Amino acid sequence: MARIAGVDLPRNKRVDVALTYIHGIGRTTALKMMEDLKIDPDLRTDNMDEALVGRIREYLEKNLTVEGDLRRNVGLNIKRLIDLQSYRGMRHRKGLPARGQRTRSNSRTRKGPRKTVAGKASVKSLK
Repeated sequence: MARIAGVDLPRNKRVDVALTYIHGIGRTTALKMMEDLKIDPDLRTDNMDEALVGRIREYLEKNLTVEGDLRRNVGLNIKRLIDLQSYRGMRHRKGLPARGQRTRSNSRTRKGPRKTVAGKASVKSLK
């Protein structure tokens, strides 16, 4: 099993698909990387040799920010926005969408499960 950037690549998958398991590498980046390294598109992770794994590791170190470094950078960027008390930072602090999405009917992922708020009691129910 190949281990790249601290991630075990899955067995018997195409290399371009397996590379997307690494945080910071999507399909487009994986395909471009394979083109730059001249890797056969039909190659599977089971058939990769150590030399090829080494070439992929070297390419990642030189050209891309992935996994821990990328997560750290994103976290620091969000922390900076929060410290500046910018609008986006306040949205992050409150756990709401930060990019202008509507929140009246959507954004359950950010807001969490619904919390019912009691409405006003009608005058008739009080009598």
